Amino acid sequence: MTRGRRFPELRHPYRNDFQRDRDRVIHTRAFRRLENKTQVFTPGLSDHFRNRLTHSIEVSQMARTVALALGIDPDLTEALALVHDIGHPPFAHSGEEELSRQMARFGESFDHNLHALRIVEDFEHRYARFPGLNLTFEIREGIVKHSRDLTPGEHPELDEYLPALRPPLEAQLIDLADEIAYSTADLDDAQQAGFFTLDELGRAVPAWEELYDIAQSMYPAAHPRIQFHEALRQLIDLLVSGFIEGTVQATHAANCKSIDDVRNHPNRLACLLPAPRKTCLELKRFLRQRVYLSKALNAERERSVQMIGELFAYFESDPARLPEPYGEQVSTRPAHRVICEYIAGMTDGYCGRRHQELIGEKK
Repeated sequence: MTRGRRFPELRHPYRNDFQRDRDRVIHTRAFRRLENKTQVFTPGLSDHFRNRLTHSIEVSQMARTVALALGIDPDLTEALALVHDIGHPPFAHSGEEELSRQMARFGESFDHNLHALRIVEDFEHRYARFPGLNLTFEIREGIVKHSRDLTPGEHPELDEYLPALRPPLEAQLIDLADEIAYSTADLDDAQQAGFFTLDELGRAVPAWEELYDIAQSMYPAAHPRIQFHEALRQLIDLLVSGFIEGTVQATHAANCKSIDDVRNHPNRLACLLPAPRKTCLELKRFLRQRVYLSKALNAERERSVQMIGELFAYFESDPARLPEPYGEQVSTRPAHRVICEYIAGMTDGYCGRRHQELIGEKK
């Protein structure tokens, strides 16, 4: 059940409220743009690597599986998973960090979750009877609270989303499903790109070494890439199973039997068992050292940060250069916020094209 929508609507004859929300998210321009937004590896390295769109689909699949196993609402979970990244700017986390640096000059910051809320509330116009997508309260709450708790008064504009309470389990599990999905997917992409050897991975993540040894023993004649995938499947199963079991144990230990119990509990209940959590942390540490901070990705990261910074400065020097409808907003809103939102909505490709058109290559 939902607390409702901002603007009341008649029930659909064969889709529940959260299924309708899922479909509304899928049909947005913001969701489609995820196809051209970097996850970790730029398209120039390979046509097969994940992007923000394929990542969101993988998170959705994983989160829905967990929700079904826990006996909570899979449709709410699926919708939250699909919408969780639509506020990301171009060029992955380096893009978000650069926008935050730009906004810090005005005493503000950029948060992709808060930007996602603005997208579904204000930027997407598809309906005659209301602005935005008119999503249910639970989806809007989950957008801003799935990855962190709110403090009452911290963001007065978000006080309607029950900042003193925890979000429901459907929202709590999104962040961990996201973590498992991107860690294992990045491992797959980075191994194919040759960022590390399997011996190096085995030394850093003992659980992987054990799983890979089993895969080699079971399928000795298989190609090494197939053996890798067999071990990767088992690693995902280990982490997801640990996620389900850890959350069940935490919920039982807290004696939470209703949504109100979950909301009023002082801590979040979605968690992994200790051993899988240790493996997940080891994997993240390995990926950070060998992939995310690697020299191979650093040049691309520096180039993308430079483009965003220069575009921000270009429009800041003369906000009249902003295209409509952004240009008309400058008369009623601070220019730096409008510029930030314009750049945040860009795909990687569009950002590059706009930079080339307006600024060009440095001589």
